[in-house]
Amino acid sequence: MTGVYERALGEAAADLHPKVRDRYSLAPDDGTVCVGRGEMNITRGTPVLPALYAMTTQNMLFPEAGEDVPFSVTTVAYTTDGGHEAMTTRRAFDFGDTTRLFDSLTVWDAEAERLLDFLGTHGRVASELHPRVEDGALVVAGGRQWARLGDRYVPLPGPLAADVEVRDRYDETDDRYHVTATVENDLVGHMLGYRGTFTQKQTAGDGTPDDLRIVRGLDRLPPR
Repeated sequence: MTGVYERALGEAAADLHPKVRDRYSLAPDDGTVCVGRGEMNITRGTPVLPALYAMTTQNMLFPEAGEDVPFSVTTVAYTTDGGHEAMTTRRAFDFGDTTRLFDSLTVWDAEAERLLDFLGTHGRVASELHPRVEDGALVVAGGRQWARLGDRYVPLPGPLAADVEVRDRYDETDDRYHVTATVENDLVGHMLGYRGTFTQKQTAGDGTPDDLRIVRGLDRLPPR
């Protein structure tokens, strides 16, 4: 199987730990649903609280923080209505009295040979992704970013953009995936971060669940 991250990594995908590669090798429309469950330690910056509260309506970032927060992550691959290979990632953080979702759609732009991420259920923010392999781990850094307004893309200047990095590795000593994610901004500093571990199971399905087919109407991609 070839997933969107393998498309972007090319030959370097062979250097991923087999468990990490397996996690990201979902082929579009093969019906496989991956669900990971574990706990996360979550931090967030105080100056950005109003913005974080606003983002919860779009299943993006959130204002809560805590330790040992129950966590699940669901991934599924499919082909969008516009014909692009894509993978939905839905992260759920259980804070007891509320559950926060953080959705993203990762799309392979075959024409430009690049990886793009659309944040939130409606993909209001788009970002280039630059994946690489370090000691078997998948490391993903953000690149250029845009605000998505219908079929238009407005570039986000440096001060408004976020610096994002995610590290996903597998540790054979505890047989768990270890993930670290950070979101920073030049103006306000730390916005959100989470670090923790989880186990994962794959199940065969009859197709992509409709609620995981996020970011509808994605006909145009950001400019090259």
